[in-house]
Amino acid sequence: MRPAGAGSASAQVHETHVGIVLLVGDRAYKVKKPVRTSFCDFSTSALRRVAIERELRLNRRLAPDVYLGTARLDGAGCAEPVLVMRRMPDDRRLSRLVSDGCDVTDHLRRLARMLAALHARSERSASITADASADALLERWRANLAGMEALRGNALDPGLLDGAGRLAARFLAGRRPLFVRRAAEGRVVDGHGDLLADDVFCLDDGPRALDCLDFDDSLRHVDGLDDAAFLAMDLERLGADAAARYFLHAYAGFAADPAPDTLVHHYVAYRAGVRATVAAVRHLQQPDVGADADAARLLTLTMAHLRAGAPRLVLVGGLPGTGKSTLAAGLADRTGAVLVSSDRVRKELAGMAPSTSAAAPFGSGLYAPEHTGATYRELLTRAAALLSLGESVVLDASWTCARRRTEAAAVADDRAAELVQVRCVAPSDVAAARIRARHGSASDATPAVAAQMAATVDAWPDALEVDTTAPAARCVDMAREAWDAATDGLPR
Repeated sequence: MRPAGAGSASAQVHETHVGIVLLVGDRAYKVKKPVRTSFCDFSTSALRRVAIERELRLNRRLAPDVYLGTARLDGAGCAEPVLVMRRMPDDRRLSRLVSDGCDVTDHLRRLARMLAALHARSERSASITADASADALLERWRANLAGMEALRGNALDPGLLDGAGRLAARFLAGRRPLFVRRAAEGRVVDGHGDLLADDVFCLDDGPRALDCLDFDDSLRHVDGLDDAAFLAMDLERLGADAAARYFLHAYAGFAADPAPDTLVHHYVAYRAGVRATVAAVRHLQQPDVGADADAARLLTLTMAHLRAGAPRLVLVGGLPGTGKSTLAAGLADRTGAVLVSSDRVRKELAGMAPSTSAAAPFGSGLYAPEHTGATYRELLTRAAALLSLGESVVLDASWTCARRRTEAAAVADDRAAELVQVRCVAPSDVAAARIRARHGSASDATPAVAAQMAATVDAWPDALEVDTTAPAARCVDMAREAWDAATDGLPR
């Protein structure tokens, strides 16, 4: 075989541990090395031919005009299968554009649409779905972390390695209903599996995504969001955090995927872990290429997303008029958590509109112990369901009873969520003035009721105390600091 366009440019050769790519003119020619590894077997010409044909078929899904066909290199005793590709312009690599500071917004939007379209038409089956289950993902986490063990205590902080393992397992243990739901919704697809910025070329007529993962079907059978998260992770690795967020937002829109933020963080963390493992292996093979530093940076990125993606159960409490509802709403807005209010739930259980008054003396009417108990049970029931589906939850209630806080802590523990406790306080005259100024509120408390409640409050030593006479934004800042500190027991 004589390469087309052989005289138009000097040849370039790129080599990996399992293949060789020859760039000549406007063509690229790829061959597999005759190797057998733990993840592939190219030891015979027949096996290499099957692999080349498979690579062609899979990559034509996203770049049909790049993957042109197959050929055979004939010679003395040689009949080597070759993948023939259209050569891509190196200066149009997404990684190059990002590093050069170019605006890649439109390219990312088009790529997100293309990836969502691939996922929409992707094959689905019970076996594909099983490859992306919580159990399967946990095994992949374990394999990745095991692949980094050789660098423990050298390039890689043992605390980060252990912390990543604990947080990944904790997330998956508490989110099984989320994975079941996503499987039922058809979110698990035969995707790209290895979407990196180096392999995306941003051409004038649209992006081309090359080099999908072709050697192991199970690693390509992923949640669509997991597939998209690989590129988001790589963009973040390149310092393009805003571009990463934009790409994921665009993908979610085209895929009509309202995934919780915790799952987004988890998949980005997983993909950073995959690349950290690759870097660790590369360092062991070529200790002088700086791969150990890459592994360390990627493990740090892994841990950052695991921490950010840990679901939280936040109790925001305090006496009437102390500003707990304002703070709870502000924190939910800031973090994307689901806000559940005891005032609204109480009236919902009674079949009443939130603004309908149910004012009564302390401990009577709709505020009798049996109604209050039912309200808190419903709060925790809803919180448990939401946490299982990957949502963080802010519960707005007085939380003056220690026993109910203990019950909330048990829910957080059962759902492998981080517990955050915030107690709002304000001078009694300020609280009374706020209560009198309310109009159309779901709360029925009066200054007299608030005073009687104050006499029944149990101590709350585990809560962050927030004086809400400070500006509202500062109060939310303090609560957010407690939110962020919920995983402080693990290394950053």
